[in-house]
Amino acid sequence: MLWKTGLIFLCWGLTSGELQDSQSGTPATPARRTLDFGYVPSGVYDTVAYYEPGAIGILFNMMHAFLYVVQPNPFPEDLVIRVAKDKFGAIQSEYQKVSVIYYEIGFVVCTALGLLFTVLLPLVGLLFCLCRCCDNCGGEMHQRQRKNTDCLRGLLTTLLLTTTFIITAGVLCAYAANQNLSSQLKSMRRLVKSNLKDLHTFANQTPAQIDYLISQYGTVEHHVLYDLDNVGLLLGGRIHEELGKDVQPALNAALSMTGTMRDTKDALENVSLTLETLQEGTVKLQANLSLVRGSLSNALNDPVCTDPRSSEICRNIRSTLPRLEIAANYSSLPDVTNQLDKVNEVLETDLGQIVEKGYTSFNDTPTLVTDQTRNIVEGVKVLLDDIGSNISTFTKLFPLQSSLTNFTKMISHTHSQIEDIYPQVDQMDFYRWICCITLCCMVVLILTFNFLGLLCGILGFDRHATPTTRGCVSNTGGNLLMAGVGFSFLFSWVLMGMITALFLVGGNLEKLVCEPFQTRQLFKFKQLDNCKDNRGIYSALHLDKIFNISAFLNTSVYSKDVSRKFEGMNVDLRGIILLESEGKQNLISFTKTGINEIDFAAYLEEVNKGVTRINLVDFATQLDAQADQLSKGTLQTSLKGHANTIRQIHIQQVIPLEQSMSILNQSIRLLERTSSDLPVRVIDVLAAVDAAQFLISHNATFVVNQETEKYKQTIIGYFKQYIDWIRTSLALEVATCKPLSNIVDTAEILGCSFLLDSMNTFWFGLGCSTLFLLPSIILSVKLAKFYRRMDTEDVYDE
Repeated sequence: MLWKTGLIFLCWGLTSGELQDSQSGTPATPARRTLDFGYVPSGVYDTVAYYEPGAIGILFNMMHAFLYVVQPNPFPEDLVIRVAKDKFGAIQSEYQKVSVIYYEIGFVVCTALGLLFTVLLPLVGLLFCLCRCCDNCGGEMHQRQRKNTDCLRGLLTTLLLTTTFIITAGVLCAYAANQNLSSQLKSMRRLVKSNLKDLHTFANQTPAQIDYLISQYGTVEHHVLYDLDNVGLLLGGRIHEELGKDVQPALNAALSMTGTMRDTKDALENVSLTLETLQEGTVKLQANLSLVRGSLSNALNDPVCTDPRSSEICRNIRSTLPRLEIAANYSSLPDVTNQLDKVNEVLETDLGQIVEKGYTSFNDTPTLVTDQTRNIVEGVKVLLDDIGSNISTFTKLFPLQSSLTNFTKMISHTHSQIEDIYPQVDQMDFYRWICCITLCCMVVLILTFNFLGLLCGILGFDRHATPTTRGCVSNTGGNLLMAGVGFSFLFSWVLMGMITALFLVGGNLEKLVCEPFQTRQLFKFKQLDNCKDNRGIYSALHLDKIFNISAFLNTSVYSKDVSRKFEGMNVDLRGIILLESEGKQNLISFTKTGINEIDFAAYLEEVNKGVTRINLVDFATQLDAQADQLSKGTLQTSLKGHANTIRQIHIQQVIPLEQSMSILNQSIRLLERTSSDLPVRVIDVLAAVDAAQFLISHNATFVVNQETEKYKQTIIGYFKQYIDWIRTSLALEVATCKPLSNIVDTAEILGCSFLLDSMNTFWFGLGCSTLFLLPSIILSVKLAKFYRRMDTEDVYDE
């Protein structure tokens, strides 16, 4: 009996648990990739079109503030547009005339004052000279003595000195502006050179950038060819994945039935084996218990039991003897041989292998896709070569290389011409410098007379000397002041005429050209701002209106032929058989094995009864305790011997039977659970397999078309990425037009910041000095009376 029990345990351990799924791995489907086209080679531009005037900027700001006072009106944008539309012809309408006068009113007033100054001052000087020759207008060499003479002389001296300092500041401002203009010629050469160098870089770098754009089609071609060569893995894998959502659960359910079949067989074998073991074991156990019961009954016939103290113990022991027998009767339980034979017949067909064939057939989807799309893939590859040829012809549409070569030659020629005119520019600047210095020297000459006159007058003045007895130094100071007055009359009208002309030209250029240019009112070109941001010339100048590269690429690269090639794709999956008819019949036969006919209640009833009616270990323990209550003797020894015998029966027979009963209990319960839903499970499995098979054979077209569209869009997406990258590169990186905006900014720096600001500051400083010559003349004439030696004087008696 022990070897049978051990065999039961061994079989149960080896066969417990369900079989693992034997499905093959699902092909991995890579996600759509983002192409890396690298970085477009770019040139480095040297020009920094920025000008910081430094300390002289304070003078520039003062000049700009003066011009704002003269002309505070906003830029006449509408008027300029109208005049430009008339091709800068005559201003015809009254509105235009009024607008011009309103805008130029400040310049008109200032110019009129300047012209009036230029015309009247020589006449005033002439009349002043004639008047003094007639001993009028201060020409009489006589000075009246007054009490406030000293105070008046001091006031006139202070005012003339202040005026002279103001004139000096003005001429220094003019001189600084004149020197600044000459010194900026070196910066002009540096800016011109760097701009031309940037144009060279632009011309040389652009072809390389275009070639790089075209060469990156190879990246697209590489990825497209990879996807085409792996159409089975990519497209077939996606189809397999989508269909697998229905197919895999169906096949897994069918495969799980193979484990159920084996578990059922093992359970039936365990039931059959344990039932036989229990039937044999209980017979032997019943026989041994009968012997022990009879032997105990005979032992209780001992005379000791007649003793009043022992009779009660013997009576108790005798009353428990009928319970010393087996509880369950396994001989009446039906065997399961018939069910086991039928299950063995079902297992003769290897359902697992059949299901595995279904897995293999379904997992062969990528291979089917590869074979059935071979012609389409070849067609797309041919189309891919045609697209590459179209892109290669892109550079041939324009004589780009020759045009840029000519452009480079033109730049070199222009540079050489500019270098040739530099000597002439230097010579012209020298003449300009001489003219400006001459004008400044006129004022400096007047300042010299003023300063020397004041110096001699102040140092040579004697408070105690009378007007007729003044010293030579004081008299010289007065004469120098009058000389300054004379030169003021001679030079001031010339200076004012030059200043008025420079003011009229330079001021209007500043207000009509430079200032609106800086505020982008004159040239409202968004293209220029795009070039300042160093964007590509194609997008910055909107060259797409001349040649639309996007349209060319859309018709050449992303051709509708790519999409049309995939329209004929048809993948037939009807050759995939998930579960053969033999497998289906095998499942149906499994439901007819009769395991549902087993009397599970009878088995469970007997198992739940236990092996014996009383626990033999407890019985032996009580027997030992009762024997100890008896007096020592034969009866006590016999009872203890029977207790040990009962313990041995428990160890050798009851425990193995209890283990067999546990196995029988688990097996019966497993069979009960299996039989309760077996027909429903088989029906569900067959229905799921049939539904999955119907999906593959009849309704897979939708999934195929859906995944084909995704695969097609992935292929086309590579071309779209290429087009978008080209569009972005053309907008931001290819032929960046920073040199063009630098040229415009350089022209603004040269024309406005270098030339116009300096010239305007020159006339601003010189004009300030010239205007203050008027108070200088008046003050010098009046002050000279206090320094010159008079012919007569007033005499007062003490």
